[in-house]
Amino acid sequence: MAAARRISSLLSRSLSAPSVSQIPSLGRNLRRGRSISGLGAAAAVEELITPPVQISYTQHLINGKFVDAASGKTFPVYDPRTAQVIAHVAEGDAEDINRAVAAARKAFDEGPWPKMTPYERSLILLRFADLVEKHNDEVAALETWNNGKPYEQSAKSEIPSLARLFRYYAGWADKIHGLTVPADGNYHVQTLHEPIGAVGQILPWNFPLILFAWKVGPALACGNTIVLKTAEQTPLTALYAAKLLHEAGLPSGVLNVVSGYGPTAGASLASHMDVDKISFTGSTDTGKIIFDLAARSNLKPVTLELGGKSAFIVCEDADVDQAAELAHFALFFNQGQCCCAGSRTFVHERVYDEFVEKAKARAAKRIVGDPFKQGVEQGPQIDSEQFEKILRYIRSGIESNATLECGGDRLGSRGYFIQPTVFSNVKDDMLIARDEIFGPVQSILKFKDIDEVIRRANTTRYGLAAGVFTHNLDTANTLSRALRAGTIWINCFDVFDAAIPFGGYKMSGIGREKGIYSLNSYLQVKAVVTPLKNPAWL
Repeated sequence: MAAARRISSLLSRSLSAPSVSQIPSLGRNLRRGRSISGLGAAAAVEELITPPVQISYTQHLINGKFVDAASGKTFPVYDPRTAQVIAHVAEGDAEDINRAVAAARKAFDEGPWPKMTPYERSLILLRFADLVEKHNDEVAALETWNNGKPYEQSAKSEIPSLARLFRYYAGWADKIHGLTVPADGNYHVQTLHEPIGAVGQILPWNFPLILFAWKVGPALACGNTIVLKTAEQTPLTALYAAKLLHEAGLPSGVLNVVSGYGPTAGASLASHMDVDKISFTGSTDTGKIIFDLAARSNLKPVTLELGGKSAFIVCEDADVDQAAELAHFALFFNQGQCCCAGSRTFVHERVYDEFVEKAKARAAKRIVGDPFKQGVEQGPQIDSEQFEKILRYIRSGIESNATLECGGDRLGSRGYFIQPTVFSNVKDDMLIARDEIFGPVQSILKFKDIDEVIRRANTTRYGLAAGVFTHNLDTANTLSRALRAGTIWINCFDVFDAAIPFGGYKMSGIGREKGIYSLNSYLQVKAVVTPLKNPAWL
């Protein structure tokens, strides 16, 4: 209980990011409301667009039915553009987690899901992907309304990625199998890959639906049942997606969704004795608490995808225009709210000054405004807590004598908009170079040679990702092997695919999401040994 009391709302705070593509306009059915004023030169000053979607699901989803919290309590959910309440959602606590776990436990121990043929399970996942595509615009609008990310990003990148990921895992469902193992002596030995059971999953707020797919997809493909806790900031789209999964034919109790806060719902899930595994995406500090709760309860296995402070290394042979544009994307994508953001931009001294000027110019042109408006690159931060945290780090950078090249303040007088901010002359010991800011703040550091940048890039408690920009293959190979991070992007960044594993070294996490590697987290391996009498061969 002491550990549970230590958990803060960080339990649902997290990260991860897919690539974004060019997207057409929203269409003519969007109504316009009041304006955001005073957003500055980089902002798109326009009236706010009324989201073209209704909020239909605000209760828990337990055993196939939408139900109120056991306590009857609700909590507010906000539009980060305005800081105004848009819904009241059922507030889960220990009793709601108990009900959800009981449903998941029964569905696994007695229900049809793990007993279905893998092919039958795959058909349900495929039908869900079809429904996601059918409701693309609604789901995208709901994601943008609740989260603040550009609608163009939601509609043309993230919702299609949700469907793609579920089709990927549907394809794996009937390809999970064990081995026949040769052994000394007259024995037949086989391994079985079995679903691990009823699993708990805790989502972040920065990519609610992408992480829904990363976690729910492999768990269901392997035959598990799930209790999913949403982030309290962004519960709406997970509830919508869960409803579509049931519409696709998912049996009752297989996926249960509880919304609530970390210290209550999150702690109860992580410490529950009838949960067989926990998967969490969020901050490193909260990940430690999750790990502790899992160990102190039933020693359940844990998958953690945690924080990052990724290096983006621009070598002396780089095309500076291209490097500046890619570094800009690596940091500012999704309002900078990415665990793998290239938040330490190391630039070789020979091209440093030129790079800084181009980075400053690009940030100054970044369009900030209503994320429902076509062409807007950056919406608001998620909430007041994150907003104030970012501004504190900006003040820290100024007080540490880093050079503020542009930005450095909020935009407008309402909502959680922050100017795209660039610091140069950043030193390794500054907080803006060490801590995960999780916002639109680019820190540019100077280096002299490859050995130096390897040492400095690796001098961090994190190890989630890194980017390298060079035309020299030997340099790329040297850096890709020397950098201690789970993903190295060469002349690209935030390239995500369903088959590419994602996870970190050091304090950036344990285990991998996506690809074949994610399946291992949701399976048990059992060895079965049978004596052979007079075998014809061994």
